[in-house]
Amino acid sequence: MAPGPHKISANASFHDIFFGRPRIVTTVVFADLVGSTGIFERLGDETAGRFVTQLTAALSKTFEEHSGRVVKLLGDGLFVVFPAESDALAACVAIQKRLLEKPVRAGGAGSPVQMQMGMEAGDVVEIDGDCYGDAVNSAARLADLAGAEQILTTQRVRDALDAQQQAQLRSLGPMYLRGKSEVTEVFRVEWQADRDADATVMGVSLLKAGKDSALELSALGRTLRLDARGEKLTLGRASTASLSLNDSRVSRVHATVDWRGSHFVLSDTSSFGTWVYMGNQSEPVVLRRTECYLVGQGQIVLGCEREAESAPAVAFAVRA
Repeated sequence: MAPGPHKISANASFHDIFFGRPRIVTTVVFADLVGSTGIFERLGDETAGRFVTQLTAALSKTFEEHSGRVVKLLGDGLFVVFPAESDALAACVAIQKRLLEKPVRAGGAGSPVQMQMGMEAGDVVEIDGDCYGDAVNSAARLADLAGAEQILTTQRVRDALDAQQQAQLRSLGPMYLRGKSEVTEVFRVEWQADRDADATVMGVSLLKAGKDSALELSALGRTLRLDARGEKLTLGRASTASLSLNDSRVSRVHATVDWRGSHFVLSDTSSFGTWVYMGNQSEPVVLRRTECYLVGQGQIVLGCEREAESAPAVAFAVRA
């Protein structure tokens, strides 16, 4: 879907709103339709609106069958709460499998509908039927971060699952979610058994890079080197960027890379997002005004997936 802010009117730091309100520990899920802007452009507002309404109503029933309560519909997505992490995970997996096994196409044509999901657990405050809190904000950020058909969650959710469900999770390493000062350990749910071999366990990203480490970025015949504690590098369309890529999908200052807390950190500052492919994995980490650690080697693709025509890609490698 086209990146856009979820309408969350408060969060857990607003003590004046939450003071005296009872808190409950719950699991929060945001499920967003991928590519909804294209659907509206192709079908028109009225037809697309009916399609999205019917789709979210059908998905609501699946969430409710797994003990979920739909707090609100978000135009092209849903905001749902669950009493238990296991129920939330089961519901998200059930929906992804349903869309894979029985593809749904808007207007009977085009690519099948895909969902991106984020899940977090924690204290939530309910006010007039709506829910607020840090867990709500984190789940929304994770949904924004997820790619098509992906479910992202955190260490807190993982710790509450049984061994069988924990085995479905693969670490993407620590990431900086927008609005959070500390890193969050992010996990991807591997819900398709035939993709297990493709899953990349990135526990290596938890290790601190050495003081003599360096990051190499290569594109268009140029290679830049960022030493540990070196000056920040910029990637973008502007001629003044450290590594300039002249492509309409690339923002003037699309992303930055700097050394922070013993890691090389990639920060997306763009309009269209940044796709990061770690190692040999085929599924990217999608950044939309968020950050991730760069470890090992891989590709950074600016403004689109690497399968897109003439995708503006930057190869990276962390050297010891």
